[in-house]
Amino acid sequence: MKALEKTFQTVKDYTIRFEGRGFAANDTLFNIALFFLLAERDIQCMKIDALTHPDEWTRKLCARVIILVIYEMDLDKVSGQALRTALETIGASEEMRKEATDSLRTVRAVQSKLRKEFSFVRNATIGHRDADALLQYRSIRDIRTERVFELAAEFYAGAKGFIDLLPRMMLASSKLDALLRQTK
Repeated sequence: MKALEKTFQTVKDYTIRFEGRGFAANDTLFNIALFFLLAERDIQCMKIDALTHPDEWTRKLCARVIILVIYEMDLDKVSGQALRTALETIGASEEMRKEATDSLRTVRAVQSKLRKEFSFVRNATIGHRDADALLQYRSIRDIRTERVFELAAEFYAGAKGFIDLLPRMMLASSKLDALLRQTK
């Protein structure tokens, strides 16, 4: 938890530092990292209670929030063409581009699994509320929290891949030629 908080604080500080400075690639890279870390912190806050809270209803509510956080995380808003452009601008190696793509692909695959398995729960109980109260109740009662945690662990693995790559991307972006390409 401490490592996540420290990483979050560092990335947040750098995201603010680069904001509006004309270094578009750095803005993009830090924005994606902060995007992941915000979701990770939300999940981290819910995880303990989802696992250990003495009240089953609270545990299920926390599991539903975790589902919603992963489900609603729209990577296309922050990655895609913006990431490709940033990596091209900083002169990222083919290996670095592949690692970034693979980590995002892992997260998208997790989201796909989660959406397939939990879209009904999300729609009936947390993202929207079904008019059938018994349907809501039964959906909540039947949530398999262990499966939510399996998917959350896979989400963390994909996100970690990108976050772990960030220092190498930042080194590449701080080279003189990469800085000059960003300020055009």
